[in-house]
Amino acid sequence: MSIFERSVDISKPFSFIYFSSYFEEVFKKNYNNSYSDTVVLCIGTDRSTGDCLGPLVGYKLKDMKLKNVHVLGSLDEPVHAKNLEMYIDKLNIYTNPFIIAIDACLGKVDRIGFISIKEGPLSPGAGVNKKLPSVGHISITGIVNVSGFMEIAVLQNTRLSLVMNLANIISSGIRYNLWKYFGPNSSVAADIDGESKNTESIFQTI
Repeated sequence: MSIFERSVDISKPFSFIYFSSYFEEVFKKNYNNSYSDTVVLCIGTDRSTGDCLGPLVGYKLKDMKLKNVHVLGSLDEPVHAKNLEMYIDKLNIYTNPFIIAIDACLGKVDRIGFISIKEGPLSPGAGVNKKLPSVGHISITGIVNVSGFMEIAVLQNTRLSLVMNLANIISSGIRYNLWKYFGPNSSVAADIDGESKNTESIFQTI
């Protein structure tokens, strides 16, 4: 079986439309009603410009009011290398969560500014030689800078404007599609008045 994988160059016209379309395609392919919750896991740290893509996406999505949709990782409460395993363990509070994992990565110079979306888990920290557990049914990565030399320094010297533009497209595309699936007019969603307990309060003990 072929693995779904697409990429979007955010410098090109209609990049939001392409990303939204690809996200919808991979979500439809992998999501079904057996999942109890949908978790958007935004990985990264606010202490590094290049690695703050995940927290920025989480910050932009944390106000979503959709039943059984939870956003973990933001500028205020980032999910990073030191606490990722704890957050993965805490996912056990959900019966059968569908996980969308988001992270920044490094790549070839001609791929900077590309968003990659694919089915299957994300391997956070691989670009800076960190061994962290893989996570996610869908993985979304934004290439923020070039790999191959002094990766940590490269991440810390990444342009914020690029990371912000990547975060805008990723967060807008996810918000648009999850609203279609789980919003009040969706056939998939139940009434959001019974929205589950706020996830940030659940995880504040970490």
